[in-house]
Order: sequence, then structure tokens, then C-alpha cells
Amino acid sequence: MNGSILKGSDTMDELSKFHTVRGYQLMEQNKKLLTSAMEDYLEMIYQYSLGEEYLRINTLSELLNVAAPSATSMVQKLYSLDLLEYKKHGIIYLTENGKEIGKYLLQRHEIIEMFLKNLGVNENYLIETELIEHNISAITLQKFSIFNKFLKQNPDIIEKFYQFSQYNIG
Repeated sequence: MNGSILKGSDTMDELSKFHTVRGYQLMEQNKKLLTSAMEDYLEMIYQYSLGEEYLRINTLSELLNVAAPSATSMVQKLYSLDLLEYKKHGIIYLTENGKEIGKYLLQRHEIIEMFLKNLGVNENYLIETELIEHNISAITLQKFSIFNKFLKQNPDIIEKFYQFSQYNIG
């Protein structure tokens, strides 16, 4: 989860693709169904799936630092929501709906993480990201993303901000 979706070669069109109505609709319709823990699992499974075709329950439990029975229980809940497939021998892979939501969740995480880094939050930014990501509204997330893009295109402003903040802490 350490990468950023804001890469040097991205154009404004590529950067704005994330803000589709579909992504927000998916989150709104699933908001009542998905707990914060479920979101964390989907995000991790999606992130892992970017490099591997499938994931095993034991690997998932290690990645999330939870006991294997806890991971199994959560996987069964996500399976019942048709967000992933669960096969013999603990093999997990996302459904199309699970992939869409997982992608949104990972992008949400990365936008918030980048926003915090832009603010100069260097310590505990992962903890702060986790605390924010499950409670942020779609419009605020969109504003974070736009602000991140603005700073990327205007590095002089971020430098001025860093200089300003050095003298105004405390």
C-alpha cells in the first residue's frame, strides 16, 4: 500500500478516471454491507492480486496480522456477498465486483496517504490513513485527490508550505 496512483507520467485524464460515478455508486451501495474490517480485507486481497492470480488464507492472515480462523471467517462473509471466490485448500480470488470495490478501496487509501504525506505527516501516516479511510465521504476524498494533483503540478507551492510549516509548529 505504499505506492501512489499519482505518477509522473499520468495525464489529467488518466488521473481523473478514478472519479467515476460507478466507483462511488459501488461504495454507497456496499457501505451498509461492508464493515471497516471487510474493507481492509478486500483492499489487501485486491492489492495482492495485482501481482498474483490468487491468494491463500494463510498468506492473507499473515498480511493482515490476524489468526487464520479469523481470516477464514471474514473470507466466508465476503464470499456470501459475492465479492470473492473461496476454493478448496484456502485459495481465494476476487469476483469482478470484488475487484472493482478492491480497486476503489486501494485508490482511496493511496489518495489519503498521499494527502497526509503532502501535509508533511511522516510518522504514523499509515495509522492515520487507516483511521481516516473508513470515514471519509466521497466528495472529501475527491477534494483530497484534486488537491494532491494540484500540488503535483505546482511543486513550488508544496515547498512554500513546508517552509511555512517549519516556522509555525507549536
